[in-house]
Amino acid sequence: MHELTRWLSGATDPRTFPYPAVLGEFHRVGKHFADKGFLALLDEARARAAGATASTGGDPARLLRDFLDVALDKWDGRYDYRSYLALRLLRLPCGADAPPPAEDATARQARDRLLVRLVADALAFELAAVANATGLLPQQRPGPAVVAKRCRLGVRAVSPALARLGLASPADGGEPATAAALCAVAGDLDPAGDLPLRLSLLPVHVTHDEYLFIRVLQAYECLFAGIADELGAAVAALTGHAPRAAAGRLGYARDLLGTASPLFSLLATMQAESFRTFRRYTEGASAIQSRSYKLVESLCRTPDEDRLDSVAYRSVPEVRDRVRAGQPTVDEAYRSAVRDGRLDNPDRELVARRMAAFGGTLLQWRRTHYQVATRMLGPRPGTGYTEGTPYLAAVLTTPVFTAAAPDPRPIDPSGGNAA
Repeated sequence: MHELTRWLSGATDPRTFPYPAVLGEFHRVGKHFADKGFLALLDEARARAAGATASTGGDPARLLRDFLDVALDKWDGRYDYRSYLALRLLRLPCGADAPPPAEDATARQARDRLLVRLVADALAFELAAVANATGLLPQQRPGPAVVAKRCRLGVRAVSPALARLGLASPADGGEPATAAALCAVAGDLDPAGDLPLRLSLLPVHVTHDEYLFIRVLQAYECLFAGIADELGAAVAALTGHAPRAAAGRLGYARDLLGTASPLFSLLATMQAESFRTFRRYTEGASAIQSRSYKLVESLCRTPDEDRLDSVAYRSVPEVRDRVRAGQPTVDEAYRSAVRDGRLDNPDRELVARRMAAFGGTLLQWRRTHYQVATRMLGPRPGTGYTEGTPYLAAVLTTPVFTAAAPDPRPIDPSGGNAA
């Protein structure tokens, strides 16, 4: 690694770090198989750069620090779901600990831009691979029919976000052409964020489908962190005697969750054998470690004690601590408002309907998650120290809200069709 050695022998300026060369080495072999000598150089770079980053400050220093921490997670013995997805590099514009009660259009737009860019990047890789225009992740590549299907599903998954951004979905010119048009639109959304986005793709192996897997999971994290913001704001609105604002937040959260189903359709195009190939090297990183999903779940209602003691919540101690400290929930705020007589009948019914719609959509999401995981995993154990699909089955019917809240009516959420 001549570029890295030269950087180490110089001023170790974060602005001149050889990202392309370093990223290229990880992509050549996969993070799990990176040469120990190469990793030792990166570890030295991290130590040498500590003083430089402190004196230089700003975004370049932070970017370098976060990238090296993500790149060295296996070396450090810190490898988990969040480091696998490089979530620190994505700077998710959502999931704040204390979301504002007023609608934050800026955060919503930033979230939608990131979602579009993540999916478009996955499709750009598919198009480059099927055209033999890239040597990245060359093993077990899918055929043209699968790529065309991925293009169609990817465009469908981000169409709601494009509409919220005031952008028209690409005109249908056939799957590859439409996906290429989406990639062009996405390229204009945040040029300044291009480098962090590229650095956030650090697969463990050289199997083609791991690219799609990482990008879809990152998109889920973006969505669920945003949903957590909306639910937190709904709690604040109900507590602050603003039931219609709460209903609006719950409706928006349900719309975001509806986007998650088409993403599962996209994920379901993964080749099962490819998934089984690269997942052998992801032990210790599992979606049960998702902080954003646990925020969503725990903001709906306080989890039962056995759920809080499960491996899922023990893997996100910061969320578990918030729950134990008495984190308010939508369920609690709604029931309190009803008990105190602060909701007249129309407002009470409106909030109840929105809670029911959101709860029904979340239950449907869990079922779809279970179906996709069953297809991919089969009887194999999970990589997050669980028994795999039996673990998912056990929480399929866990209530979203308590019995005191409105029972979810049958919901027919959009998406979820993997055809």
